[in-house]
Amino acid sequence: MADLSTFPITKRWPASKPDVLQLYSLPTPNGVKVSAMLEETGLPYEPHLIKIGEDETWTPEFLSLNPNGKIPAIIDPNGPDGEPLGLFESGAILVYLADKTGMLMPKDSAARYETMQWVFFQMAAVGPMFGQVGFFYKFAGREWEDKRPLERYAGESRRLMGVLETRLEDREWIMGSEYTIADIAAFPWVRNLEGFYGADPVIGFKDFPRTMAWMQRAAARPASVRALNIPGRD
Repeated sequence: MADLSTFPITKRWPASKPDVLQLYSLPTPNGVKVSAMLEETGLPYEPHLIKIGEDETWTPEFLSLNPNGKIPAIIDPNGPDGEPLGLFESGAILVYLADKTGMLMPKDSAARYETMQWVFFQMAAVGPMFGQVGFFYKFAGREWEDKRPLERYAGESRRLMGVLETRLEDREWIMGSEYTIADIAAFPWVRNLEGFYGADPVIGFKDFPRTMAWMQRAAARPASVRALNIPGRD
């Protein structure tokens, strides 16, 4: 049985199955990425619900695994060379799990790097910009009289949707006919922008038919459907 006692997070969220990968998450777009990846691969794992609304990511135990205080994070008891590995940042976790399982990443070296560029595109641009639209359109920022921040982030989000729209011309998935971690990284954010944020009035989803159809295909995959509720909320 794996010994995870060197990871302080396991004191607050004990592992009932310490020999399988431990997932610390919540079904937000970034959390769904990793849950969907795990469900797609079939890799055994144990999910732990982290209540960000109760500031659980800022507890000493969680910060010991992710000093940036964000979900998701993992501990793999069977990491490289058989040693346990703690990892945060959803993009890094997707690449790690793809390498670990040999799934959802092209084998060809050039296509592998091209896939990772789209993962980094989501991490660097799509997530941050869409998240700001959520704040200024749905949450506290909507009360601000100055609408220039919302206009700025909505405009940039429309531009990013256009990047995806162009990429998806004559393509089923971001990398073509093969579903990869590039799709897993991006679809939860597009889904969130449309559904949870309800941002159609400021984005205009009808202008991005290929992107919306791609998102719906990705979200309809059985692994994605399951991931939307992992970890289960209380």
